[in-house]
Amino acid sequence: MTVLLALWIDWVWGEPKGAFHPVVWMGRYLAWVGKGLTQLPPLQAFWGGAGFWCMGAGFFAGIYWILSGLLSFLPQGLELLLTALFLKPLFAFRMLLDEAHAVEMALGEGLEAGRSRLQYLVSRDTSSLSASEVRESLLESAAENLSDSVIAPLFWFLLLGLPGAALYRFANTADAMWGYRGEWEWAGRWAARIDDVLNWLPARLTAGLVWLIGGWCWRAGTSRILRFSFATLRREAHKTPSPNAGWPMAALALALGLRLGKPRVYTLNRQGRPPAAEDVTWGLALVQRAGWVGGVLLAAIEACQQILDTF
Repeated sequence: MTVLLALWIDWVWGEPKGAFHPVVWMGRYLAWVGKGLTQLPPLQAFWGGAGFWCMGAGFFAGIYWILSGLLSFLPQGLELLLTALFLKPLFAFRMLLDEAHAVEMALGEGLEAGRSRLQYLVSRDTSSLSASEVRESLLESAAENLSDSVIAPLFWFLLLGLPGAALYRFANTADAMWGYRGEWEWAGRWAARIDDVLNWLPARLTAGLVWLIGGWCWRAGTSRILRFSFATLRREAHKTPSPNAGWPMAALALALGLRLGKPRVYTLNRQGRPPAAEDVTWGLALVQRAGWVGGVLLAAIEACQQILDTF
């Protein structure tokens, strides 16, 4: 019940205030220790970034490990409730969908408003994007963050409890802040590689969820949902520079028959149509369904683990 309760808390109340949000504190730590890292020689920058990453990961995972130990002494019902409350800030489902919908609403007010709002979701330059490219970006971000911000932290919670979810959340935050080429080529390399490792399986599970939900919709007669093969998905997923992000993005592009991409970098499902406003509605509905089904499946696995532990 922990996963389902945490999802319900997220859906009803959303994100906690910044002062109480562990991801905010992770970001503050990374910003503080990251000052000057990129000015070091390459080898020193790499080991400095790796060292500060390990210190931060150990600290935040350790805090949640101690917390888990303390919660285990409480009555089961209270332990479940508090575990769900502490798990909630380590993933963000409602905020992901709210921000994606906000981009489409802003785009309805004008192209410049849409470009500006998109900056909350993506790191790319949005100043020259067309309306269809803004929609491509928001759908890509929704698909990628379904893996990064929902399925992956819940997956690592299932495997390693609260410390596992906290470790993943720190790794993903470090990648978001440090995992770039150019200035952070060396200082952020460790963070980027660890994030790739931790996201390898969750990204593919997320793509599978999109395929599964898309298949249900197709069988139900929804004309906008298309069937696609695993071979097609794998071919399209490998077109992105990231070893993981392409999987959920390609799954969404193929399911909706859309062309998604980053200008001058890659194009997924090149033969697809550019997304319109109604495609955003369908795409975000598919992401929402996939997220809830993923949460239910993970909760079912958690329940099976607990039943087995009783024997």
